[in-house]
Amino acid sequence: MEKEKEKSRHSARLTVSPSSSQFFEGDFVSLSCEEDDSSAGWTLRRNTTEGQRTQCGDGWGKPAGSFCKIRYMYPWDDGVYWCESREGPISNMVNLTVTGGSVILQSPVLPVMEGDDVTLLCKTKTTPSNLPAAFYKDGSLIRKQPTGHMTIQHVSRSDEGLYKCDISGHGESPSSWITVTVCVVVLLVLLVLLVRRCVHRTPDEVKQLRGEARIRMMMGLSWLSINLGDAGWLSGGRMSSARSIY
Repeated sequence: MEKEKEKSRHSARLTVSPSSSQFFEGDFVSLSCEEDDSSAGWTLRRNTTEGQRTQCGDGWGKPAGSFCKIRYMYPWDDGVYWCESREGPISNMVNLTVTGGSVILQSPVLPVMEGDDVTLLCKTKTTPSNLPAAFYKDGSLIRKQPTGHMTIQHVSRSDEGLYKCDISGHGESPSSWITVTVCVVVLLVLLVLLVRRCVHRTPDEVKQLRGEARIRMMMGLSWLSINLGDAGWLSGGRMSSARSIY
């Protein structure tokens, strides 16, 4: 019983293969609920225009252990997907877009860590994926690339936004939201350094430093709350505002 309670505290993560948030109609997609200890007890669900909180095997997808395989993606498979346990906890959510068009933008499915490099790929369905492409963020042109891919180096929160691409003569991709998250380690390092400053100080100095540490800690926690809240780790960016689970 205790083991079951402990297991319920663990969170699963939803992975998508191939790793992309956009797909062509007819593509094959494999979804998986992964957990550190076990994948048992997790159900893959989705919200689409066809239904709310429907699970894999209930009119869509084919369950295979911890996997859910969609052998042919249709435009009505467009929606929000997540893993959910019997006890209630849910995994990260991913927003999958299925298009009947001829161009997609391959971008990270999950939030990316601040400081990482991110590569975007503009693909067509029938021709080579190295055609010249134009990339846009929030409706504005970023740059044109001769080989159909663009790398954003050392991403920051300012790189967060809605991206799409265009290939001349083939069309424009749907838009996908890219979320950038901050590293919690930065705050922890700051707190450790503040603690170390208190060593070998007089009582008055320690009292003053404690006051400073308390203020900086509150500022750090506020900053962390704002950044992680805006990042929408569980909601995958803005998708939770677009589609409610319940």
